[in-house]
Amino acid sequence: MVCACVDIGSNTTRLLVGRCEAGGVREIAAEREFTRLGAGLPADGAIPPAKIAAVAAAVRGQVARARALRAERVRVVATAAVRRAPNAAELCAAVGGAAGVAVEVLSGAEEARLAFCGATTGLGGGASEPIGVVDVGGGSSELVLGTLRAGVGWSVSLELGSGSLTESCLGSDPPTPAEVARARGRVGAAFADIPQSHPARALAVGGSATSLWRVLGPVLDPPALAAAVLALTAAPAAETAGRFGLDPRRARLLPAGILLLEAAAARFGRSLEIAGGGLREGVLLEEAERG
Repeated sequence: MVCACVDIGSNTTRLLVGRCEAGGVREIAAEREFTRLGAGLPADGAIPPAKIAAVAAAVRGQVARARALRAERVRVVATAAVRRAPNAAELCAAVGGAAGVAVEVLSGAEEARLAFCGATTGLGGGASEPIGVVDVGGGSSELVLGTLRAGVGWSVSLELGSGSLTESCLGSDPPTPAEVARARGRVGAAFADIPQSHPARALAVGGSATSLWRVLGPVLDPPALAAAVLALTAAPAAETAGRFGLDPRRARLLPAGILLLEAAAARFGRSLEIAGGGLREGVLLEEAERG
């Protein structure tokens, strides 16, 4: 079955079209737009009309492309910036009217469950071995612990992501050492109450993790993450982007994402592996199961 997911995130609005097969999702098409829905919001988190219109237009185009690729099921989900917004219903109505598909606003627990499903599909190893997953998004970060056999056993959603951390602590380009220290302190406080766990494997998903593949390769160990923070804050984002082949907008957010991944690796007590799937793959697999 060919299914599609449009994921309205705090940094990007992303489309994934894929064929769900035994053992996973075979990608047909994927694209993203940096809509930065969670950036520059007022204190109450209300989404301005201009941002609502931009996201509605982005989703309309992505849904049309999914239909053109013969997607049988199209599901639109929204995460942290929308679930916290007092005018979330206004955005959902605008997107639904423009794209002809209802928007499902995911809770933090639902986001964690779908990320775990997408990250672990097709994964080898023992069915009862504990697996940790961290999903660093733009406006929130989810940590999950579960097994292939039983699924999610525990999860937590933190209201801190690469976009919100950049906006609140890393205002300079490049960030100053004092800003990085302040951001690391905020991350430490956010993760302080998360219990230490020692899964057999720990997987990382989300835009920060996938972008780090270009910088560090498939395994994110603590020394490499610490070195990456220094490398990515040594020059302006545009220069860093050119050096590593990144989008400049992603390069600007990446130091914050690394700090969050660094804290997750410490909580899991092991290096992180960059997963081949995440939230969107989890949505597609769930849609295929619904038939």
